[in-house]
Amino acid sequence: MSENRNPQHLNGPMPVLFVGHGSPMNAIEDNRWSREFAALGGEFAQPTAILAVSAHWYVNGTYITGNEQPETIHDFGGFPQALFEVEYPSPGHVSLARQVRGILEQERASLNSDWGIDHGSWSVLRWMFPKADVPVIQLSIDRRQSLKRHFEIGRSLAELRDENVLILASGNIVHNLRDAFSRKRVGDIETPNWARRFDESVKQAVIDHDSARLLSLATETDDGRQAHPTLDHWLPLIYAAGAGLETDGTRFTSEGFDWGSISMRNVIFQ
Repeated sequence: MSENRNPQHLNGPMPVLFVGHGSPMNAIEDNRWSREFAALGGEFAQPTAILAVSAHWYVNGTYITGNEQPETIHDFGGFPQALFEVEYPSPGHVSLARQVRGILEQERASLNSDWGIDHGSWSVLRWMFPKADVPVIQLSIDRRQSLKRHFEIGRSLAELRDENVLILASGNIVHNLRDAFSRKRVGDIETPNWARRFDESVKQAVIDHDSARLLSLATETDDGRQAHPTLDHWLPLIYAAGAGLETDGTRFTSEGFDWGSISMRNVIFQ
């Protein structure tokens, strides 16, 4: 796990990070993806706190974790016992949660102590910050909102970057589990053309800061509908892009596919 700090963030706003988290097993396996998660820990100075937006808190409503000591949520099944034994004991940050609630006042956001840190967040954070010494809060994704509104919520959170808060969005740019499982089952790890095309289209839209195109790709193109039968793993990227600034550059610290059709692309807006 990475302890190296060679930060590119020294002055100016904290970067925004989108991570393709993939399988929960990346949390405990030493593989290409987990090593790239660990390398992310050296990309910027240690933040004061982390606001995580995970594909796995996809609910009817806008909530922010308000726990002083958030629970490690094992929101999966059918995996080895070792994965269920992982704990990521980072502290919460109640005052930051209240601040975010104020920023999102028109969403009628509320603090929630029933959730904690789910694997979309901790499977990445345990490699980035293995000491679990950075406070973490999570923001839910309200499935009832429009794509444009999700982007606007991300934009409203951008002010936190000036307070040394890392916005960490975790999902996957291509996430069709039915296709991925079928390929894994028969040992076919070839990435289909539609997945490659969609991943490249998203990459270009991000580079161009083309928010209109980004908001349309998953729902208005054939490749997008195949890449995202549901939008839970797509929307974290929309939050990250919203929190990005027009003056930000974009870097891709990981590119590639797991199980054939799960994009593991990471994006830094900086």
